[in-house]
Amino acid sequence: MHLLCLLSHSSQRSILLKRLGYFIFLCRHDYKNKILVAQHPLLVVSNQTATLVCNYTYNGTGKEFRASLHKGTDSSVEVCFISWNVTKIRSNSTKEFNCQGDHDKDKVIFNLWNMNANQTDIYFCKIEVMYPPPYVYNEKSNGTVIHVKETPIQIQEHQSTIPLWILATVTGILALYSMLITAGFFNYWQKSKKRLYHQSDYMNMTPRHPPYKNKGYPSYAPTRDYTAYRSWQP
Repeated sequence: MHLLCLLSHSSQRSILLKRLGYFIFLCRHDYKNKILVAQHPLLVVSNQTATLVCNYTYNGTGKEFRASLHKGTDSSVEVCFISWNVTKIRSNSTKEFNCQGDHDKDKVIFNLWNMNANQTDIYFCKIEVMYPPPYVYNEKSNGTVIHVKETPIQIQEHQSTIPLWILATVTGILALYSMLITAGFFNYWQKSKKRLYHQSDYMNMTPRHPPYKNKGYPSYAPTRDYTAYRSWQP
């Protein structure tokens, strides 16, 4: 009986050791395949362009990965994604966003452009191990709040292009009219000057009366001979 008790205790001990070893193996395997993601909490966008960096740590043996950017507190909207393996990278974006992803060592970079104020929200990075099994993905991180400021600069530029064309056209027309008016006035002035010159030449050709030599008598009156009056004197 004593021997049977010892055998039963030793078998139970071996079973416990096996279970403990299997549990430790599972814990180590789970820790090895775990993905941790870190994001910057806030990103302010003033020029409609944002660069969101997702830093991650992974110590597993995965060879094919997929990283995606999700919008909203419930991550219901997938903005864009990137998938890569040892030799190839592929990126894609939804129609509502202009987004492109890139992978660089232990981080994934999402570049967004032409953003508007309606796209202000919280964004989450999700990284998945697609192959080989087991399938692993990161726990939900704290996310990044992207605050897009309103920029009415493009609207003003778009509206200002039409008046510039109109202003240039009106200025060209006015300049042309002013040149035509100036040329016409100059031509009229030249013709008027020639006409006045011919009229002055015609007036100078008219004869003039000779001036009187004596104020009391006209120039054609005969002169008196005073010698006839002197003959009667003694």
